[in-house]
Amino acid sequence: MAELDNCMNCGKLYVRVTRTICQDCYKEEEKKFRIVYDFMKKRINREATISEIYEGTGVEEELIIKFVKEKRLRANQFPNLNYPCERCGDPITDGKLCTSCSKTLTKELEIQDEITAIEQRIDDEDREKVRTYFAIDKTNK
Repeated sequence: MAELDNCMNCGKLYVRVTRTICQDCYKEEEKKFRIVYDFMKKRINREATISEIYEGTGVEEELIIKFVKEKRLRANQFPNLNYPCERCGDPITDGKLCTSCSKTLTKELEIQDEITAIEQRIDDEDREKVRTYFAIDKTNK
């Protein structure tokens, strides 16, 4: 469903359907992609890094990184295309996190799951103690 939004690039009001940028900015972005892709198609530029692509084309590094993240420029075709991990900054070619950060987060989540399970068990035990009733027979002395 379409709704009104402001363009992430220029701030212009537009009807957002799928993109976070207006049609004019999208067209400009596509022109820049074509410039980058034509630059990368040349055999001598296939092993260029993002900074070398920026120097050769003038297209902003953030936009080139966006093209790589969207898999419009593939690392298997252009081996030196990498971008920083969102957590530590190490160069990666796929996803948002490097392998070591991914493993670290997985371990932290496992530890948190264990803590949550222990807290749940303690809460269950406390509830069981509250439900326990003791009957006292006052007639037997």
